[in-house]
Amino acid sequence: MSRGFGARWALAGVNLGVAGGSSLLLAGHNGAGKTTLLRILAGLLRPTAGSVRICGVDPAQDLMAARRDVALVAHQGQHYLELSALENLLITAQLLGTSAPADAALAALERVGLADRATDVVRTFSAGMKKRLTFARVLLQQPRVVLLDEPWGQLDPAGFRFVDGLLAEMTDAGRAVIVASHLVDRAGDVLEHGLVLDGGVPQWVGPAKDLATEMRKTQP
Repeated sequence: MSRGFGARWALAGVNLGVAGGSSLLLAGHNGAGKTTLLRILAGLLRPTAGSVRICGVDPAQDLMAARRDVALVAHQGQHYLELSALENLLITAQLLGTSAPADAALAALERVGLADRATDVVRTFSAGMKKRLTFARVLLQQPRVVLLDEPWGQLDPAGFRFVDGLLAEMTDAGRAVIVASHLVDRAGDVLEHGLVLDGGVPQWVGPAKDLATEMRKTQP
């Protein structure tokens, strides 16, 4: 697939597939096309050329069906800052039609380590806590495809370990996980496959554990 913005190509000639239960690390310098690729896979952008299939569904033909199977964790989580963590998740649960929404929301908060802050207003949360709340929303959604843009950002060492465990949990559950990150050494230890983009063009594909070494070879 390819994606252009005017005369500039943000992606060109990207061809990939990620099966359920596997994971992919997207790497590259700023402006390499990582976020653009995630936004296309999330159904927020359409490719200029080529096509996308999310669990067999073409977003261009049935966007809502494709989005039901996908969760995107972007740099900035979208939260209702004046509501509590629990109230935020209850809104999500209601939109999803979750049975026993309060129980499901509390279970998600417990999993991300925010159970003791369930009734606190999100405006009082640290950046790391807001990131954990975003992950709780993903757990509530139970998507088949999870897209993560810098998931270790704004987290402390305990948060890093939390994300590592959550990624393993998601792939073990059969979800396809795609992660864009500059922390290629850490990400390479917990993800399976790797793809390096440069100027929107694939430059290297291989095991994620080898990606950091390959990138260092190309640095001046």
